[in-house]
Amino acid sequence: METTLCIIKPDAVKNGFEDKINEKIISSGLKIIKTKKTFLTEEIARNFYKEHASKPFFNELVEFIISGEVVVQVLEGESAIKSYRSLMGATNPDEAEEGTLRKLFAESLSKNAVHGSDSSESAAREIAIMDKIF
Repeated sequence: METTLCIIKPDAVKNGFEDKINEKIISSGLKIIKTKKTFLTEEIARNFYKEHASKPFFNELVEFIISGEVVVQVLEGESAIKSYRSLMGATNPDEAEEGTLRKLFAESLSKNAVHGSDSSESAAREIAIMDKIF
């Protein structure tokens, strides 16, 4: 079994989509093994997004993810990373396939409802960062 990190971002939490998102996650065959609704600290957010620190949108990423409550989750399943990324859809909701989380629940490219790890290395790093809040 593989694990991956899922974050339901502030836009989706504010809009009341967390239950609908979790229904889609569970119906896709993934299991939610850890979950916590919380506010991320700036320190956790900066560490979480550190690979983007040199990019012009870094501060915007940090400010957005700490702007409201999020739901941090660890998902488990066969090929969980690939499966969850497919369920999320393209980063830009305008380009996401019908039925994906971002097509259904995202507001925009920057307010795209959910985060998911992009590799096993990222999943391990991201889960380790977020384990402090569980």
